[in-house]
Amino acid sequence: MTPTLILTNARILTMDPARPRAQAVALAGERILAVGSRAAIEALAGPGTRIIDCGGRTLLPGFVESHLHLVLGGAELAHLQIGAIEGTEALTRAFRAYAAEHPQQPLLMAQGGAYLLFGHPTTRHDLDRIIADRPIAMTSHDHHTVWANTAALKAAGILNGAETPAGHEVVMGADGLATGELREFEAFAPVIALGGEERLNLGIATGGEPSPWPDEAAQAIDRAKVALGLAHCARHGVTSMVNMDGNLYTLELLRGLQRQGGLTARVKVPFHFKPNMDLSELDRADEMTRMFNDDWLQGGFVKMFMDGVVDSRTAYMLNDYPGHPGHRSTPLFSLSRFSDICVSADQRGLQIAVHAIGDGAVRQTIDGYEAAQRANGARDSRHRIEHIELIDPADIPRLGALGITASLQPPHPPGAMDFPLEPTIHTIGLGRMKDAYLWRTLVEGGAALAFASDWPVTDVSVMRGIGAALGRKPYDAPGAGDERVSLPEVLYAYTAGGAWAAHRDGLTGVLRPGMAADVVVLGADIEGLSPGQVAATGVALTVAGGRITWEEGSLK
Repeated sequence: MTPTLILTNARILTMDPARPRAQAVALAGERILAVGSRAAIEALAGPGTRIIDCGGRTLLPGFVESHLHLVLGGAELAHLQIGAIEGTEALTRAFRAYAAEHPQQPLLMAQGGAYLLFGHPTTRHDLDRIIADRPIAMTSHDHHTVWANTAALKAAGILNGAETPAGHEVVMGADGLATGELREFEAFAPVIALGGEERLNLGIATGGEPSPWPDEAAQAIDRAKVALGLAHCARHGVTSMVNMDGNLYTLELLRGLQRQGGLTARVKVPFHFKPNMDLSELDRADEMTRMFNDDWLQGGFVKMFMDGVVDSRTAYMLNDYPGHPGHRSTPLFSLSRFSDICVSADQRGLQIAVHAIGDGAVRQTIDGYEAAQRANGARDSRHRIEHIELIDPADIPRLGALGITASLQPPHPPGAMDFPLEPTIHTIGLGRMKDAYLWRTLVEGGAALAFASDWPVTDVSVMRGIGAALGRKPYDAPGAGDERVSLPEVLYAYTAGGAWAAHRDGLTGVLRPGMAADVVVLGADIEGLSPGQVAATGVALTVAGGRITWEEGSLK
């Protein structure tokens, strides 16, 4: 077979222990034909083979983004980005300029708001002083809180409050009106709906499907936003991803792009199980699995939220939050209920992924997985815990013992990338920082590791994520240690480790003959760079299934 594409003169890290390094790789169609020396691979070239000289750059298996929100991220690319904005004057200028550029937009939505942006808890009055005559809102950097002005609250019908499920809250003020702070997805869903993106948020907000089912014109609008997200990810070397919210509609949008030739990454989409659902709803997860199970689109797993986030004190803790006696938050599922769900999902052969940030939520998730293993016996389930920002030392060895994947995000630890140290450090408390963001400790305890960004919560750039993983510093807190992992471990967690965690290790994540032709060429030799230089380095080429999805133009 003659290769269609040869990538040569590269420093290749294959992630294959049998042959960890090479100089060139030959691709034929959607598969890897050969990996080896420059001379041996170049000799395979035929008249129609394109040969690209990588100039000594690092070449890796295509990045596996183990936790992102593709549809939301694609939609938010058009929103106002305020993550780097400091101070109310700069925020006011940005909002008003954005408003002038979008005079007909029903909702002016900003992304990346800091919890202490105004120096105090944000209210509708703060936003009213920026713009009062049009609905405006901003999402927190962790995407678990939205702040809306009075016009937005009125238009959404929630100025006087709203009934929400446990764990979701329209915060009310002493005047009997909403303060403007909306905690968790079902509280701020009515505001999101003002912007016409309610269909795209259903997977994470309710786990439901759009009703009535969108017509072709509506689907085309939504597909365009997903396509923007895919292109953005391709630019950063992503060839496979686990979309951590979703429903059947998400998969149908992706299949529409696939039919049009616009699917540029392999995507796994969950059934989002909510606390109010009956166990029989897992039949929907089974149906998604039956309908989507090829090399590009897959169901096959269930996503749940066990708690919220630290900064809003909705993460479920084993001990009281410092300065808030009696407050530990509460889990979104009782242990008995969660265990029943885990047993049923596991029995069906479904993988389970649970958002668990506080140490109480992490323990309860482990307990549920343990209940499933007791009931069904051990199997190759690869159940996952997403985030694990705080964990009790007694629970660390349980991850390895139960075969649980630690799905972690290098951009998340405060101070590592874009998130500031405060208010997170103060909210957790210095006394508990020794148990926070434990990467090295979890690996040493036997947990499998998968890395991701959680985009659009943080920048999807894998290179910035790698730089954050390598460069994060120990916290100045009693007992806190160096929790970094080595460069080979970081790269593995973004490639082969992520593929394994998604049950796709037989397809991608490793460069060897017969595997998927998923490749990323970095902008430099990563092994010769400092963490800061890594973060500043881009991606020169992305190939997914043998197809070039991003090309910087610097390669020949």
